[in-house]
Amino acid sequence: MVRTVRVTHEPFYADPIRLEAGEALTLSGTAERWDGHLWLWAKAPDGREGWIPDDLVDRSASTPIARTAYSAVELSCDVGERLVVTERRHGWAWCRNAGGDEGWVPLRNLAEHDV
Repeated sequence: MVRTVRVTHEPFYADPIRLEAGEALTLSGTAERWDGHLWLWAKAPDGREGWIPDDLVDRSASTPIARTAYSAVELSCDVGERLVVTERRHGWAWCRNAGGDEGWVPLRNLAEHDV
């Protein structure tokens, strides 16, 4: 699916959290709702911290682990730019720009196009 950027987006975190599937993580206990979705503040084994979707966490073990790989990398984009959306999650879209760069963009910043 291709979408056009209707509101410019710039990444907020310079070194965002990244997790591999099965990796242990530390939850701070801080949670926020954003556009109706629950996000948890977490710390990865490499020390990076950031917001992760609540459904990413498997709490069935003694230590919380990541159910799947996840990267909180955001994509810079400008109004009018066309992006290929390959995944949607918790109010965000994983997008690829014409130059091949990838990252998350808030869905609210994108307008839908038929392609």
